[in-house]
Amino acid sequence: MNDLSAEKLGLKTVGKVYHNLSYDELFEHESRNKEGALSANGTMMVDTGKFTGRSPKDKYFVKQAPSAERLAWGKINQPVSSSIFDQLYSEVIDYLSGKDVYVTDGFCGANPQTRKNVRFVTEIAWQSHFVKNMFIRPGSSEQAEFTPQFTVYNAAGLTNDRWREMGLNSEVFVIFNIEKNVAIIGGTWYGGEMKKGIFTMMNYWLPLENILSMHCSANVGAAGDVCLFFGLSGTGKTTLSTDARRKLIGDDEHGWDEDGIFNFEGGCYAKCIDLSPENEPEIFNAIKRNALLENVSYDEAGVIDFSDSSKTENTRVSYPIEHILNHEPALKGGHPRNIIFLTCDAFGVLPPVSKLTREQAMYYFLSGYTAKVAGTERGITEPQATFSACFGEAFLPLHPTEYAKLLGEKMEKYQVNAFLVNTGWTGGGYGTGKRMSIKATRGCINAILDGSINQAEFEQTEFFGLSIPKALPGVDAKLLNPRNSWKDSAAFDRSAGELAAMFVENFRKYIVSNDDFDFTKAGPQLG
Repeated sequence: MNDLSAEKLGLKTVGKVYHNLSYDELFEHESRNKEGALSANGTMMVDTGKFTGRSPKDKYFVKQAPSAERLAWGKINQPVSSSIFDQLYSEVIDYLSGKDVYVTDGFCGANPQTRKNVRFVTEIAWQSHFVKNMFIRPGSSEQAEFTPQFTVYNAAGLTNDRWREMGLNSEVFVIFNIEKNVAIIGGTWYGGEMKKGIFTMMNYWLPLENILSMHCSANVGAAGDVCLFFGLSGTGKTTLSTDARRKLIGDDEHGWDEDGIFNFEGGCYAKCIDLSPENEPEIFNAIKRNALLENVSYDEAGVIDFSDSSKTENTRVSYPIEHILNHEPALKGGHPRNIIFLTCDAFGVLPPVSKLTREQAMYYFLSGYTAKVAGTERGITEPQATFSACFGEAFLPLHPTEYAKLLGEKMEKYQVNAFLVNTGWTGGGYGTGKRMSIKATRGCINAILDGSINQAEFEQTEFFGLSIPKALPGVDAKLLNPRNSWKDSAAFDRSAGELAAMFVENFRKYIVSNDDFDFTKAGPQLG
């Protein structure tokens, strides 16, 4: 405990304030409060209740000047009035006032010039543990001087019974007030709302400083060659960027400035479904004391069944990045040599790897095609084809072309190679084909990283006009051209045509008013 007063915290009154607890102290509180159970190897396991993923339909921004002029309003960035925010903010403050609270301070951004000081006020220890894992932990001297620039009040146990009369989506609310530098959360215990909420804010702040914010993982080789992995949850960002031969910079959120790449976070948040020491040894071994497991199934002895999806497909573990032995301590690297766009193709028609021109890179970045994986979001129970601009549209407060413009400028300036890698289905679509093996995907990634793919002989696919290698070391040649992996070529052509039409239709919105983003010739062609 420390001397943080109710006034300093923005509360009316306060009980005990547990400020920046150590991992051992958090462990004691979690155990004493009976907030979770211990796995067989001593890792804390918690359940997040009925919400085992984010609630994107319950996220709002207060519509007010000057941010209202910059935000891209719509289904992603929904407006809420300042009066409704004030009512809910008052309820959150009343709810948390008088309670014992856990206060956790962290930095978002490894670049001291542009990082943000973020404070989290929660009512339970494991949520404090979660954000301690996910954000960059200030040193003792930094803690003493810490002044929050943005505060998140998490009143997870408070539901909004007046949501209908307020015109909201449900009893859950996640609301950002940019001008007041405050966010409030109610009705959901899912920790990912805090992580992705601050990521959303970084996506607002940094582009205004001409810094590209990105939903990607990053690693660096012995020669200093940085690689970025873009992709939505479930496409393999964390798995594929965690490589024993390369140092991990970060697994999910990064910025790209004039000096190079820097991580926003100080930890990782990996999916656990079907996790095994054989396929993902680094992540498997990161699950130990100080890590935090979410919604996993286990027996009476605390032995986890990672294949059990009875609670959710979106089982997760958060852990400090130090749990990955081969990580980059500075959480930074130079300008990237390669960019990889990861997609989980539910149609099973995209190649396992394609080399992209700069124009194609812009097209596929703005398209952001993948399949939402079961459990990642509320209401998703099986893979669904979707287009998510910049491979993270759910977290983009500005128009997607703002980020695409920055990406294109930096790719051209630093001569970066780009590739499209499909970690989804092959030999047929979802339900008939099979998921691409991690071994095959690793073979494609290795060829990109060691440069051998650039020496391969290429051919072009029909419909999409993608350049694909005819052969790669360690990869079955039959997989490289997806048409060859289907038993029924006519069925493949029909599916490819359907997906191509979806791409074309989706991309129309980017060429209506801005010719700078007319990359239609770089996308699939019909007829």
